[in-house]
This record gives sequence, structure tokens and C-alpha cells, in this order.
Amino acid sequence: MELAKITSKGQITIPIVIRRLLNVSDGDKVAFIEQDGKFMLVNPLSLAIDEARAGFAGEAERLGLKNEQDVADMVNEIRQARK
Repeated sequence: MELAKITSKGQITIPIVIRRLLNVSDGDKVAFIEQDGKFMLVNPLSLAIDEARAGFAGEAERLGLKNEQDVADMVNEIRQARK
């Protein structure tokens, strides 16, 4: 467990161990997520990627895409249709 002290301005310094685990550095933003009365500190970029991944869940199967070649073929078909 890592602790951080809150300043009079409501600021905290995120311990280096946590910054490294979150993959954040100077100037980056972090998000606070509430879940079941507990708050989590997360990297918003990672959160956005996870949400996008969840949004696409099952789409490959629905489209009949089984491997990278199927995806490349689909992209080529779309490109040809746009010409």
C-alpha cells in the first residue's frame, strides 16, 4: 500500500511506484473511478482502450473474421468498393 498526503490546496503527489504502474508522467492526466463505494486511480488512456475493446467484443465473430488475413481481405474489399 502506498500513501499520499493531501495539501491545503487538495493536491497529492502520486508515489513513483504507482506512477510507473499506471504508466503516467509529468503532464499526464489520471481518472478517479468510483466502484462499490471505492475509488480507483486509473490511466484514462488505458481506460479508453479497454472501453473500445469492450465495444468491439464479438464483432470479429459476427463479421466472420477468423485471422489477420480475413481482416486484410475485408479492408481491401472496402477500398475497392470506394474506388
